[in-house]
Amino acid sequence: MPSSASIPELDPERAPKCDPVFDGLPFRLSEGKQLLFVSGIDTDAGKSVATGFYARERLRSGVRVTTQKFIQTGAVGGSIDVRLHRRIMGIDETPEDRAGTTAPVVLPLPASPHLAAEVAGVAIDFGRIAEASRELLQTYDEVLLEGAGGLMVPLTRRHLTIDWLQKSGLPLLFVTNTKLGSINHTLLALEAVERRGIPLEALLINAWPGDVEPIASDNERFITDYVREHFPEARILTVPKFEPEALAD
Repeated sequence: MPSSASIPELDPERAPKCDPVFDGLPFRLSEGKQLLFVSGIDTDAGKSVATGFYARERLRSGVRVTTQKFIQTGAVGGSIDVRLHRRIMGIDETPEDRAGTTAPVVLPLPASPHLAAEVAGVAIDFGRIAEASRELLQTYDEVLLEGAGGLMVPLTRRHLTIDWLQKSGLPLLFVTNTKLGSINHTLLALEAVERRGIPLEALLINAWPGDVEPIASDNERFITDYVREHFPEARILTVPKFEPEALAD
């Protein structure tokens, strides 16, 4: 494993044009098509629940929408997160789910993608991920692409998730919650988003997991005020608490 001193500066603009991490980027979408990237403050931010909720609301609005997992770790044979999306959306497994298009990369180790791929002895096919998104957009008008962990999660020893997102040109759905520490985590992430020029489509605030009062309410208020000031065009949505049976496999 290389030492931290030997790892090059993480700068996608200075990466070689043939860098396989950026295969298929940026996306050029047809009119009426939308591809949104979903990330959050950490692994337990509730991204999968928020993704399923957002997809459900779009579906109820008459939008032809589906979800895709960017890279699924900690699973074999399919995406556990996509299955959760479908349960929340209230729909059955789709043909694209069965074909693996909604989860083109699945790795067994429950770790960040760079390590899960190293342990599995494979190179992540980023070109296939982008190709899968384009395939889905042939059938659906909107695709929600849920990332693994937060924005600073490493995809390789050289590149972070935010590097890929910046290069992709995609807007962001960002998921937070009201636990103690969420203000710090959210503002750090959104500062990076603002600095990189990544468009924030919406902030999704998970009602669960939350914290005791008055911490939970104040966290939500502080984060909401920050987003309204720094990202006035972004929508702010609250994700309701789902009962355990609604989330059970």
